[in-house]
Amino acid sequence: MSGSSGQRFPVEILVVVGTRPELVKVAPVLRAAAADDAVDVTLVHTNQHYDASLSERFFEVLGLDAPDENLEIGSGSHAEQTASALVAVDELLERHAPDVVVAQGDTNAVLSAALAASKRPSAFAHVEAGLRSFDRSMPEETNRVVADHVTDLAFAPTEDAAARLRSESVAADVFVTGNTVVDACLEHSTIAAEQSTVRDRFDLREESYGVATIHRPRNADDPERLREILRALDDQTDPVVFPAHPRTAAAIDDLDYDPSGSLRVVEPLDYLDFLDLLSNARVVVTDSGGVQEESSVLEVPCLTVRPNTERPETVDAGVNELVTPAALQARLETLLSDDEKRQSMTGHPDLYGDGRSGERIVSHVREWVDERADKEPSEEPAVPNR
Repeated sequence: MSGSSGQRFPVEILVVVGTRPELVKVAPVLRAAAADDAVDVTLVHTNQHYDASLSERFFEVLGLDAPDENLEIGSGSHAEQTASALVAVDELLERHAPDVVVAQGDTNAVLSAALAASKRPSAFAHVEAGLRSFDRSMPEETNRVVADHVTDLAFAPTEDAAARLRSESVAADVFVTGNTVVDACLEHSTIAAEQSTVRDRFDLREESYGVATIHRPRNADDPERLREILRALDDQTDPVVFPAHPRTAAAIDDLDYDPSGSLRVVEPLDYLDFLDLLSNARVVVTDSGGVQEESSVLEVPCLTVRPNTERPETVDAGVNELVTPAALQARLETLLSDDEKRQSMTGHPDLYGDGRSGERIVSHVREWVDERADKEPSEEPAVPNR
């Protein structure tokens, strides 16, 4: 850990990631930390997403070094993943003794990191704090709520998220930083446009197709619900490209559904390809929280096949709409064919910040640790929120 009172040593940060979206969103934090001489970072990958197309390639695409520690957690039940990562991260905390553990989002990796840090002297910093769907049937909701309530530094993407933390009496220092998804989109959209050949490979014209991503258990694990979604995507005039998560692809195979219309089910894409595909689409259909954010930044209308969202700013701004599988076919057809209605669902790229969230987060972490190093031990414990 950092040195005694009043001294300035490199702040030791241990960053925990486990899935593709976390890799994308934590990359700006890692870059900002690498540019700060007062910060040393250890990157830990739980490998919750063990498929190479969803994790290992992304380190290369995002220009990140390989993880310092790879926990090889892999697949399993929520309990198995959380327990295995909890034990493994705890062992790393004993060995590295970082000042701060940083994790982003709402995965099992985040829950494990939060719980492990809460039992150690290391502080915990939660990036994307304060998001709520208010749907406890979603495992992600439990993860984000628990993480927020044991965190020491809460990095909220919006003022509304910060207010939610305060309303829940979360005992943390709360900072509104914007969302690192904006940083990632702005950093990589130009590179994606220059390097990606995805539209040529799929023979797609700009703004003449839709994109779909469906992976949440509510949609992917219910055969009839999934079939209804697939039919809606398949019954369009314009192509709808669906890069399928492995477990969704397996569910489609189990349905024995053979697209015969507009739907194109393809392998998962790397980040630059997906970013270019999304950037140039007329509309996106998703159940992903991250894609809801990315589409708002890129000004692509979004239809979210869920009854709720932890990104209400997008719905309030009119750039995202919650739809049922039964309503999806007609709503998607409208946005693919009606320019005026499509245009009405764009125009708010700044809902989640200005693209400097990673810098703010690293600065807040460093200053937070430095402030506590200046205090006498009798004034304040090292981790004040416990």
